[in-house]
Amino acid sequence: MKNLKRISLLVILITFIISCSGVKNNNAISISGKVESIEGGKDGYTAKIITDKKEVYFATISIVNVGGPQNYKQLKIGNQVSLKGEGWKTEDENHLKVTEIVSVK
Repeated sequence: MKNLKRISLLVILITFIISCSGVKNNNAISISGKVESIEGGKDGYTAKIITDKKEVYFATISIVNVGGPQNYKQLKIGNQVSLKGEGWKTEDENHLKVTEIVSVK
């Protein structure tokens, strides 16, 4: 009986691990645009980006989310940027948690 419980627990654990590893981020997006403003935060900053299609995104950029200090860049107002990350919308705002700073001009 103990062996049956252990085997059942093992099967459930393996099923859980496999199902979690197959989850993909459906909110991954890329944006390009001009930095309109920058607001400092605790672990990084939020840049207001205006895209070519006149969409406004609030891009949160932190050292941890871009993969370390070697990938982190401090954007400046007026920079043309391309960013990748996880996007979401609130009632009236577009947000992006930046995971990659593709280019800065």
